[in-house]
Amino acid sequence: MDAPLVSVCLFLGCFASIFASSVLAQDRITGRNFATRSEVIAQHGMAATSQPLATQVALDILKSGGNALDAAIAANALLGLVEPTGNGIGGDLFAIVWDAKTKQLYGYNGSGRSPASLTLEHLQQLGIEKIPKYGPLPVSVPGAVDGWFALHDRFGRKPMAELLAPTIEYANNGAPISEVIAHYWNLSTKRLSKFPGFVEQFTIDGKAPKKGELWRSPFLANTLKKIAEGGRDAFYKGEVAKTIADYMQAQGGFLDQADLAAHVGEWVEPVSTNYRGVDVWELPPNGQGIAALQILNILEGFDIAKMGFGSADYIHTFVEAKKLAFEDRARFYADMSMADVPVQTLISKEYAERRRALIDPEDAMKRVAASNPALESGDTIYLCTSDAEGNMVSLIQSNYRGMGSGMTPPGLGFILQDRGELFDLTPGRPNTYAPGKRPFHTIIPAFITKDGEPWVAFGVMGGATQPQAHAQIVINLVDFGMGLQEAGDAPRILHSGSSQPTGEVMTDGGELSLESGIEYEVIRTLMRRHHKVVWANGSYGGYQAILRDPQSGVYYGASESRKDGQAAGW
Repeated sequence: MDAPLVSVCLFLGCFASIFASSVLAQDRITGRNFATRSEVIAQHGMAATSQPLATQVALDILKSGGNALDAAIAANALLGLVEPTGNGIGGDLFAIVWDAKTKQLYGYNGSGRSPASLTLEHLQQLGIEKIPKYGPLPVSVPGAVDGWFALHDRFGRKPMAELLAPTIEYANNGAPISEVIAHYWNLSTKRLSKFPGFVEQFTIDGKAPKKGELWRSPFLANTLKKIAEGGRDAFYKGEVAKTIADYMQAQGGFLDQADLAAHVGEWVEPVSTNYRGVDVWELPPNGQGIAALQILNILEGFDIAKMGFGSADYIHTFVEAKKLAFEDRARFYADMSMADVPVQTLISKEYAERRRALIDPEDAMKRVAASNPALESGDTIYLCTSDAEGNMVSLIQSNYRGMGSGMTPPGLGFILQDRGELFDLTPGRPNTYAPGKRPFHTIIPAFITKDGEPWVAFGVMGGATQPQAHAQIVINLVDFGMGLQEAGDAPRILHSGSSQPTGEVMTDGGELSLESGIEYEVIRTLMRRHHKVVWANGSYGGYQAILRDPQSGVYYGASESRKDGQAAGW
């Protein structure tokens, strides 16, 4: 062999050896290649929220003797200041609580109702075929503050004033805004600046705060101080309620003081299905949580683990199960105090077996409806907390459509939600608009127990993404054996196009969005099965979770990279 050729071969051999060593040196020990980091592990308590300052406030409450419920309220309050793009006291709240003393799960539905003075007939007289996205008409009673006090009265330990104090301090002195939140704040500012009160209370010189910029809201600080001193009635009665009602009347709205004074949330029994040995818990409608249970029931009849994560067979089967569950979601899910919702039938194994038979393993179903884009936008916060006694809280809170309706009562520091947009205006349907009715709701907390003991509190933000992602998290943990962090970081499947509770129906099969990380050959196979694939185009949500080791009691925390969040413990 010629000397130059030998040198080249030696060089290439050395390069290959170095390259191989560098690849080996970079192999992950934290899990699959999509995992962003290892799980957070702690003994005494854990908090996982979508903004690090809120996580730290929750930990401070735990360390000073508060329990998981106290920590959840404190974190939620601060998120209303630093992440108004997803929540605030102008919105609603749902929670699932594991109480270590009674060893039971408790559910709370803190969603508000439509104005008593607004009727379907009046909307029809106005010629409105669909309730608008913004402005006064979609505003329903905000239920979050009532939810705080109902949960606190039953499970809280520290005084409410102490739980709200960190947010009041940050609101007066300033908190730096993080990157993802700054992005969504800017988008909402472009949409909502036309509404009276928004610019004055949610911008800095007419613009959204930038990443790292300090945000202050003396208006919110003042409102929270009134709540801390006067309790829930300081919000639903008296000066705050009058300010809301007067503003709404001036804007041509219908929400009034009587609607606010009449509001009360509801304790509800969580419902569950057993999926391969674990019990997955959701709240019953008017939320969409049982869609996740329906998806899991349908998928239980397939060998998902054998299909493999990210495979064409798994993705196809998952999407077809989702389509079936979401058709029921459109037809049945509504306020159960005003509609007959056959919950136990919908989440039964027998019903799932009948629905499962409709799935063709080689062909995507076309008779499904198109997406309502409003259901896909990021507009929610989810958080979970746990304490040394074994209590765990799964809590979700939202304004809807990002920052809400744009209705910003003067001097209060929050925006009213626009959940009323999700009513159907077609007479005679379960979710048809009526006065004093709760609209179909997208935000859902989740919980998993194993052998009657708490295992995982988790949730995923993002409208119609949520039940799809809930099912995927369970599948990732149970079928694919992923760790808590991996389960949230894994590339997600998002199908849009099913019939909507607002009445929209289409029959083109919808669109399948696949997050980066799904192999191209898999995508080609799905397209051959007649899925309309949209590459990495969608709102994939934001995940937080806490897992409790049943033997040691040690907590594992996870918060994914799609948001600004943090899981931390002590």
